[in-house]
Amino acid sequence: MEARQAASVKGGNFLISAPVPGDTFTPEDFSEEQRLIAQTCREFLDKEVIPHLLDLDKQEPGLMQSLLDKAGELGFLGAAFPEQYGGLGEDFVTATLINEELGGGHSFAVATAAHNGIGSLPILYFGTEEQKQKYIPKLATGEMKGAYALTEPNSGSDALGARTTATLSGDGQHYLLNGQKIWITNAGFADVFTVFAKIDGDKFTAFIVDRDTPGLSFGEEEHKMGIKGSSTRQLFFENCPVPVDNLLGEAGKGHIIAFNILNIGRLKLCAAALGGCKRSVNTTVTYATTREQFKTPIASFGAMQHKLAEMVIRTFATESALYRTAQWIDDKEKELHAEGKQFNEAVLGAAEEYAIECALLKVLGSENLDYIVDEGVQIHGGNGFSDEYNISRAYRDSRINRIFEGTNEINRLLTLDMYLKRAMKGRIDLMTPAMAVQKELMSIPDFSSDDAPFAAEQKLLANFKKAILMCAGAAAQKLMMKLESEQEVLMYLADMILDTFQAECMLLRAMKMHENGNANAALATDATKVWLCDAADRINHAGKNAINAFAEGDEQRMMLMGLKRFTKAENFNTKEARRRICAKLVEEQKYYF
Repeated sequence: MEARQAASVKGGNFLISAPVPGDTFTPEDFSEEQRLIAQTCREFLDKEVIPHLLDLDKQEPGLMQSLLDKAGELGFLGAAFPEQYGGLGEDFVTATLINEELGGGHSFAVATAAHNGIGSLPILYFGTEEQKQKYIPKLATGEMKGAYALTEPNSGSDALGARTTATLSGDGQHYLLNGQKIWITNAGFADVFTVFAKIDGDKFTAFIVDRDTPGLSFGEEEHKMGIKGSSTRQLFFENCPVPVDNLLGEAGKGHIIAFNILNIGRLKLCAAALGGCKRSVNTTVTYATTREQFKTPIASFGAMQHKLAEMVIRTFATESALYRTAQWIDDKEKELHAEGKQFNEAVLGAAEEYAIECALLKVLGSENLDYIVDEGVQIHGGNGFSDEYNISRAYRDSRINRIFEGTNEINRLLTLDMYLKRAMKGRIDLMTPAMAVQKELMSIPDFSSDDAPFAAEQKLLANFKKAILMCAGAAAQKLMMKLESEQEVLMYLADMILDTFQAECMLLRAMKMHENGNANAALATDATKVWLCDAADRINHAGKNAINAFAEGDEQRMMLMGLKRFTKAENFNTKEARRRICAKLVEEQKYYF
């Protein structure tokens, strides 16, 4: 897909557009170089990380740091950093692929993501040239380890409610930091921290704080449910002198750093979750084909085949949505570069353009992984509850992802908030298609059929979007300014959007695979049809709950009739489709798309 094609794709526009497969990037489009990089990451994980998971969980002194050093030597930590700062200058899709492949590394994946994401990017994107030259080359190689200190005991989702203060010293040379941070990943060994504090108690600002700064102290390692090998400690600041030259960005503009970094972090979390999905699928199918009950491998039982197939389907959904969005960001970044934007402006501008999609990816990636590891434990039976089997670690480690990078509830609410704000600013036209849907509700339904390949699936997908526009438009008209306080309605709408976004990404990928004669095209179509059938029921359920929450009388009856029309799927044998998907999984003994 050329950059000029991607330029016409505005963030959030998938809800009101009808894209074609040829303009959609899929994992089948990876270059040979990208595939080799992915293979190198897998080999590193298999050789250097996976054999040491138990020691990592015990936090063996120096082990995590040594693994990060090795990752740095291979270029994994600074892959997306510009070459002038010691990075490899890889594009966004390649960096996303590296995040995915390392994402199956449990606690190591968390340490890596914290280092080369939130631990390094604030300096890379918002630092002065002097700050970048001082820190980024060492962060790129792993010589220095990075961390990010935002959360406080009384400010989690409400980041701007932070109480840590920064006061300019009498000689004007330092800011004195006082306060506390909690849940700081990599705190046990990080050399540099991006710390948020309020200057004079109100100007929310970011600072670069070195580990050896006087007045900075650390709590003990937290005892966590999962990701036990990840260092997590509290930070305490007591008249901690930070040079004025270490103020990051502009005073009072720390929120710009925090929120922009989160956009990219959400996509990166989805990538890591995808890596976890694939490893859990592979682990589970191996177990299911070797574990026998009643003298038969349990993978041959229909109930197990249903679970295994659904694990594949949800991984396919995550993968399709992730790389479609990653390429959008990559192309937008190149477009902004061509317009003369600097590196940081281009990256941040591209991520902001697709902030809606990044929020959706964070939710779908973490929730699909949670489903997969949960079913993985179930397929393992009693053994899944034993630490002897890695699926138990995967289960524990997965849970934090629905809290990291903004809780999934916050990201659902943000999705609708961003849509409404962009509509009010004219960045996206939701009103015209919403009015068209209202007009359609008053007309005679279209009972015509089209026998062309994928016509029925495309029509159903278009109807999903109409259901969303109908419900969201009516809710906005009826509730107006009260809508933001009706969080249950917003959550229902977000769930409808989540299902639709994944359905579209899967359908476009399946269509493209079909057009290109891919050997797995039929199975991709099976996965997409199963998703569409199940999504129709989920969207109907969420839409019904949303409508009943704000509509009454004739308006309610008309909308419920419209919802039923828009979520009516053609009959499809999902059982047989799942069996076909599972049969291929058993044959390949690994995720195969």
